[in-house]
Amino acid sequence: MVDGWRALAAGEPGGSWFTTPEWTLSWWETLGAAPAASAGDGEVVVWRDGDGRVDAVVPLLRTAQRLHPRAPLPVPCLTVLGSGPGAADHCGFAVAPHRRAEVADWLARRGRRTTLLLADLDPDQAGLLPPGAVEIGRTPCPRADLTAGPDALGSRQFRADLRRYGRKLAAEGITFRWVPPALSPSELPERFELLRTAVRLHRLRRAALGRPTTFDEAREPLHRRVIERAAGTGRGEGPAFLVAERAGEVVGVLYGFQWRDAFAYYQIGWDMAWAPLRLGTAVIAEAVRAAAGQGLGTFDFLRGTEPYKYRFDAVDRVDVSWLVPRGVPGALLGLKYRAKAARQAPPAGG
Repeated sequence: MVDGWRALAAGEPGGSWFTTPEWTLSWWETLGAAPAASAGDGEVVVWRDGDGRVDAVVPLLRTAQRLHPRAPLPVPCLTVLGSGPGAADHCGFAVAPHRRAEVADWLARRGRRTTLLLADLDPDQAGLLPPGAVEIGRTPCPRADLTAGPDALGSRQFRADLRRYGRKLAAEGITFRWVPPALSPSELPERFELLRTAVRLHRLRRAALGRPTTFDEAREPLHRRVIERAAGTGRGEGPAFLVAERAGEVVGVLYGFQWRDAFAYYQIGWDMAWAPLRLGTAVIAEAVRAAAGQGLGTFDFLRGTEPYKYRFDAVDRVDVSWLVPRGVPGALLGLKYRAKAARQAPPAGG
């Protein structure tokens, strides 16, 4: 089934790495199966044609959402397996076009029994939504078009700034290299070490800024498993790195996923001692350049509207979260999310 699932996800117009079996099953085997996890039961519903070919895959997680952190009032619901903890974007299901109506009808029937919480769905998944689905949130995910080449991105001043940062870093002996997705188990130790370094540098930087993070040692097992699964396919897709080094020491790592014609930038860690020379910006710029050099057409910055992303001419693609409430508990959960959205909305006229 896994091979058919992967091929189906690759053919989805709005599909992403987070709809592949490599991500979904790795999430289940680590975060979902952890002893301290609050995850419930997982299920993967599969449609096949008469020859056994996979036509649709709907991975779901039966879980519960609290109405308030201090209130023991969990609302049972079904959500997309692999979303939530771990920060997946462009979530959804792999469904062949001729199966979409059937899958949508099946989801509608499930929604009559259990509240559906479908978080961060790619906009192309809207056709699968059951009647009564209520929008409860939007997540901008900026992405840059690489088809004109990396040197065409950003203003003339920004491109000049990047060249200046590069010259100063080169004068200090800092070099950059692209580490593509692993093709065999023999390449895994290097990838695991780079992942460990990325987590450590990221955590240290966030701590210095006084900001929490979920990309920490507790998430390492998920990403190690993703790296292992991707290498096992031998397809040259999945986790990749842009590495900054000085005198044999890694001082910066950008981590993300190469899949189809895009690179999705997931996280970054770098030594803050090099902040005056803009090492973080230079690492991102080198990753953009490397992705273009791989022949990729899109650099996906994933969730977040940090200003630096738009300096690379990134344009938002918006993931949408939906709720199909069931009964009074589901209605109360809808009120919770609407109240949260109202608190986060900009003031009138702002």
